[in-house]
Parts: sequence; structure tokens; C-alpha cells
Amino acid sequence: MIAVKENKPVQFSDEKIALAKEIMGRYPEGKHKSALLPILHLAQDQNANWLSVDTMDYVASLMNLDPIEVYEVATFYSMYNMKPVGKYLLEVCHTGPCCLVGAEKMIAYLEKKLRIKVGETTRDGMFTLKAVECLGACGYAPMMQVGERYIEFLNTEEKIDAALDELIKKGQS
Repeated sequence: MIAVKENKPVQFSDEKIALAKEIMGRYPEGKHKSALLPILHLAQDQNANWLSVDTMDYVASLMNLDPIEVYEVATFYSMYNMKPVGKYLLEVCHTGPCCLVGAEKMIAYLEKKLRIKVGETTRDGMFTLKAVECLGACGYAPMMQVGERYIEFLNTEEKIDAALDELIKKGQS
């Protein structure tokens, strides 16, 4: 199980603070809240790919926003993780077009194979399984996103196994 240290101090480096200010500066006076999405990405990248309450509070203070404004945005989008995730976050599209060609079967197989449910992480911390809304790859369904990579046409258990084996090998090197 992944250990959660919720109360660690959160602080961007001087370089990240400068980047956050540059991002906020792209928007008109009084509209800096428009920079919240990219700044949350900066924060999530720094915090092992998830947003703790402390991290979101830090972003709120940095951007001079009420914490609830940050929480509302972070919890709305599936691209932000509200709890620690594994080394590989398996984001499986489960909208209509993907379900028509086997996404639900793919999710069920991943749950059985990894011995976890959607939203959980394997005991070794290697994989987290997440069902998400449209990933914009309907023509390649069923598919999943792992980091910035799309793994497509996962319509057989063998293809899913091959994708997982490749990630395991990559994770061990």
C-alpha cells in the first residue's frame, strides 16, 4: 500500500514559482484564475502525480484564490488525482464508443488480472486503474492512456497482457 504523508510542507522551487507567475501573466488583469489548470499540473507533477489538500491549499495561496475554488476545479477533471497513484496510471476510456467495442470487458479483465478495482492501486504500487471519460481516440478503441502514451486496440486479453508486460519491464529497468 502507498504511504500517504498529507502534512508535508508544499513549496514550489523558485523556477516553478517564476513559471507559475509567467503562466498567470498570460491572462488579462483579474483573470489569473484562468491559469489554474496548468498550475495544478505543475503542482501534481511535483507531488508524485497527485494533489493533496496541502498542495491545493498552496496553489490557492500562490494564486490568491479561495481554497474551494481550487478544490472545485481539481475534483471536476479526471486528469487530476486526489489520492496517491501507482507508478503507472492506467486510464481506461469507458464512454459509449469504447464500451461498444469492449472497454467494460477490458476494465473487468484489468481488475481481475491486477486484483484491484477501479480507483485502486496494486499492492506493489506499480499500477492504478482509473476509468475516465472520452480520451478522444474512438477510432482506436478500446484503449487506455498511460502517462502521455495511448495504448490502442486493446480488444483481447493477450493485447492487454502484452501492454502490461511492457510496462512491467520498463518499470524494472
